[in-house]
Amino acid sequence: MMQIDYSKRPSACTSILIGRFASTDGSVMIGRNEDSKASWPKHFVVHAAQSETKLQTFKSKDNGFTMPLPKASLRYTATPEWTFKYGLFEEDGINEANVAMSATESAYSNALVLAADPLVPDGIQEEAMITVVLPYVTTAREGVARLGQLVEKYGTAETNGILFADVHEAWYLETGAGHQWVAQRIPDDGYAVVANQLTIQQIDFTDSDNFMFAKNIEKFVQEHHLNPDANGFNFRHIFGTTGVSDETYNTPRVWVGQKMFNPEIEQSPTDEEMPFIRYASKRLSVNDAQQFLSNHFEGTQYDPVGHESAHRHDFRPISLAKTQESHILQLRPNVPSAMTGVQWLAMGVAAQSNYVPFYTAITNTPQAYQRGQGKYSANSAYWTFKLASVLLDAHYRHFEAMYTQTQQQLQAQLGAMLQESDQKASSLAPEEMIQFLTDANAALAKQALSTYNALTSDLVTNSTDFSPLNFKTDDNL
Repeated sequence: MMQIDYSKRPSACTSILIGRFASTDGSVMIGRNEDSKASWPKHFVVHAAQSETKLQTFKSKDNGFTMPLPKASLRYTATPEWTFKYGLFEEDGINEANVAMSATESAYSNALVLAADPLVPDGIQEEAMITVVLPYVTTAREGVARLGQLVEKYGTAETNGILFADVHEAWYLETGAGHQWVAQRIPDDGYAVVANQLTIQQIDFTDSDNFMFAKNIEKFVQEHHLNPDANGFNFRHIFGTTGVSDETYNTPRVWVGQKMFNPEIEQSPTDEEMPFIRYASKRLSVNDAQQFLSNHFEGTQYDPVGHESAHRHDFRPISLAKTQESHILQLRPNVPSAMTGVQWLAMGVAAQSNYVPFYTAITNTPQAYQRGQGKYSANSAYWTFKLASVLLDAHYRHFEAMYTQTQQQLQAQLGAMLQESDQKASSLAPEEMIQFLTDANAALAKQALSTYNALTSDLVTNSTDFSPLNFKTDDNL
């Protein structure tokens, strides 16, 4: 029997969920930083719809998890690893029914619940979740139900949070033990930010519109005497963790996110009881979501690249070197169905990259986004953004202003290009639209990559005089 090493805590990722009435344009948005390794390329792909004559089987290369799959699958986008040696890790995407999914936000369960219902070494885990769920669901609620059923049937190898959305709803699902899970609907006028902790709080078992859960979870908690509270069912209290590591690694990211969107609320970065759901003091745009996922405590004493030195490495920032890619999955209302889903991708470090918008009703992805292996290559989108990031880090103080100006100008350019494409595409017949959107994605990628290639050229040119071998030489010599 396989054994789980509980000392291995996959400390990674930060997430955001925004309800439709909380956004400036009525979009539902979910987003996440995929944080794992500082040098590990991601690709962006689209899988065509499939219709097989017999049931298919999924088997994980990572932990051996195996399950049957339906004969038919929907088209969906994804951001898999550059190598499948260790599994797929498709991470995020939008399917042809305009359901978005992001998996996963790593979290931790306490020892009491794991003693009662241990994690299952060959159960479903992050590596497989997008692949076995997203192509087979037509609403966010269906996605929650399918994944929850799989956790109950096969068990899970990890404690995780998983994000779902469609044009109407956003949902957050958390696994709390080997076979236990809950999910909460984000209020239409609310938002949530999550950072590597179990975060869902009070569960209302009578409110099926806003909560879903494992069928025997109440009985499980009662039989094993797991509830520390005299009243209610607080999932975070029952299944989660608290402690110094959480207050250094996790809660400060929630604090800064809620500080961004609710600056009027006074909280501490180490507060273990910050609410899961908040209601922002203003409506939030996709740019606000990008700013959150790119945050490294700017304007506070905890900024690792700030001018204050006393506290700048006290807390783990949202955007950091180990981000492989950052994404925002936007479901837009009042546009043709093929234009509803936009997958905003920032390859590499979010704070040092740009979010490029991609339509998801497409036949292919830009070639540069399908390239890139373990060593640098100039024709890879991941490595193009990563190279500029590395060059910036070498002389951060000298190039920060130039770099930021380039990012802001490109952000505006890409936004304008998306709006122009929206206008042109909306008048096209359905059979013409898919190819147009595929071509529009290529143009957006070209603009982003050419901008970063030019930025890299400037960074290299302007770095040449920073050598430690420099010496102030008389011009006459």
